[in-house]
Amino acid sequence: MSNEILYNSQVISFLEELWGDGFLSPGGSDEVKKVIEGIQIKDKRVLDIGSGSGACAVLLAKDYSAKQVVGIDVEPPVCEAAQNSVLAAGLSEKISIELVSPGKLPFEDGSFDIVFSKDSIIHIPDKSALAEDVFRVLKPGGHFAASDWLISHAGQPSHEMSEYIKAEGLDFAMASPGEYQEAFSKAGFVDVELVNRNPWYSSIAAKELEWLKGPEREGLSIRHGKEFIDHQVEIWEKLVGVLKSGEHCPHHIRAKKP
Repeated sequence: MSNEILYNSQVISFLEELWGDGFLSPGGSDEVKKVIEGIQIKDKRVLDIGSGSGACAVLLAKDYSAKQVVGIDVEPPVCEAAQNSVLAAGLSEKISIELVSPGKLPFEDGSFDIVFSKDSIIHIPDKSALAEDVFRVLKPGGHFAASDWLISHAGQPSHEMSEYIKAEGLDFAMASPGEYQEAFSKAGFVDVELVNRNPWYSSIAAKELEWLKGPEREGLSIRHGKEFIDHQVEIWEKLVGVLKSGEHCPHHIRAKKP
């Protein structure tokens, strides 16, 4: 990962307007609910990998009664936004936000009951190392529950997907469902489950593109800058295409440490 800030205040402000306060990826509280469905959060210690601007950590602590949530991210503007969300919710005693360096998780073995992540491990290239580290920091019987953006196949992306990733300008390290399955199984997890959310987000992204190109565009351009919004329209046009083809396939990923 480079030292360039990918999620600066302009990007954070735009994504929150698109996806809701505290969210830097789609689906909001409904997606969080689906990711953790059936997992007991109450009174548990939760690690939130890639905590974004804090909405997920607040939900886990407030709505799902986690005993403690530790949110981590690698970018200072994102951590600052998350800390502001935590303060606004009055949950500083239950939630801590930590700026970390890319690499091994800075926690002792067996530190958490649950490791959660919403659409952020796409930025971590080595999925096997990630799975092994998550396994390490989980207590026996602990759960991994995440959503992430996947590519439908192993190997090189298509020209269309390459052009989409290039337009995003982010350090996307997309892996296939099979690669995730293998990484988490080899790490020692059981009950590894992947659920394809492409049909859901294909529909949502098409509506997002309509919103970006519609009557709101002028106001968006005033608030976020015309050049910035023009570029977002370009990104979403490419995004909708690779979602329609099925090559871009967001998934829910769940696994259990025996």
